[in-house]
Amino acid sequence: MNDLMELMKCSELEIKTQLDNIDDIVFYNSKKVLDAFQKENVSEYHFNSTTGYGYNDCGREVIEKVYSDIFKSEDALVRGQFISGTHALTVSLFGLLRPNDIMLSISGTPYDTLHEVIGIKENRSSLKSFGVKYEEIGLLDNDFDYKKILERVKTNDIKMIYIQRSKGYSTRKSISIELIEKVIKEIRKVNDTAIIMIDNCYCEFVTKKEPIEVGSDVCVGSLIKNLGGGIAPNGAYVVGKKELIELIGERLTAPGEGKEVGPSLGMNKLLLQGLFNAPSVVGSALKTAVLTSFMLEKLGYDVEPKYNEERVDIVQNIIFGNPEDLIKYTQGIQMGSPIDSNALAQASDMPGYDDKVIMAAGAFTQGSSIELSCDGPLREPYIAYQQGGLTYEYGKLGLLKALERLGKK
Repeated sequence: MNDLMELMKCSELEIKTQLDNIDDIVFYNSKKVLDAFQKENVSEYHFNSTTGYGYNDCGREVIEKVYSDIFKSEDALVRGQFISGTHALTVSLFGLLRPNDIMLSISGTPYDTLHEVIGIKENRSSLKSFGVKYEEIGLLDNDFDYKKILERVKTNDIKMIYIQRSKGYSTRKSISIELIEKVIKEIRKVNDTAIIMIDNCYCEFVTKKEPIEVGSDVCVGSLIKNLGGGIAPNGAYVVGKKELIELIGERLTAPGEGKEVGPSLGMNKLLLQGLFNAPSVVGSALKTAVLTSFMLEKLGYDVEPKYNEERVDIVQNIIFGNPEDLIKYTQGIQMGSPIDSNALAQASDMPGYDDKVIMAAGAFTQGSSIELSCDGPLREPYIAYQQGGLTYEYGKLGLLKALERLGKK
């Protein structure tokens, strides 16, 4: 352990420029959040809760105004009734798409848990079962295939263009806000009617801009990832054009009720406090990822992104090339966690995934990936997907435990 700690100290000197750049982004996004809180006059009475139908929940309403300010959107839907990011994406897709509509993914195949939602994998409750058609265009050298995209969308029969920014369990790079902006500008030259929807999970506050600012119509993410700040116990958000948020709200609740109902059940303070902490927490997760990338590469492993590459999300890939090291490293992250550190993580079947998955998630909130966590499917090339770290210090301690479990000295 002493050797690893010495390597870590030396590594931090090498990555100082990257750590300083992260601090700059944290400060910028902290100001953005504070400005939104102050603009909307967030007050202690907004912490009050509602039950039942949730009529006239002023706290819930102010939270959604704050989110709109931060994302520069017309409207927002921020609810604990969303179970996860996948649930929020599902509600959004079902809210916006109708039978015979075409959904076109231009970032390749979406994340595993959406396969049954879309109908890529058969399910009687999928979009496909309701007559919604699905097409996809893969990325080309980690960029959009502009030629294929523009040829397909110029016919104006596409109802929705879908982009997943984070890589999921794929080997591609995550998609930067600059590429999002570029492809939207190109699309709008030939098609100004298609809804452009962004899966923004893992990407919030990693840079200084969000997708609505560069032309997307709808943007979706989870509150047990970046914006929950490790405090939100569950929930997700959808931001975008008002008319679209209204449709999504009516799919979440009921037609004619939409955003007007939905009790906060004591969550308002937690959502506000989590959002307030989020820029700093995301910064800690990014610093942990950069340090992980640098040290694992020094120890001979292939990593993506490299420590000095632009960061698009909080996910760090470590390509082990064999199942044994993937399992040991993931077990080490679990051992370095505050909760269930005595549990030995094992690969097992999980709902929504075709392969066995090993997952370290010794978190205060089940499934929270803004807390230090690590997971990966047991399939070649055996990649660990690490994310999170509520503080940089706890991230470093978890990393040390994982390296120790790997047997590195």
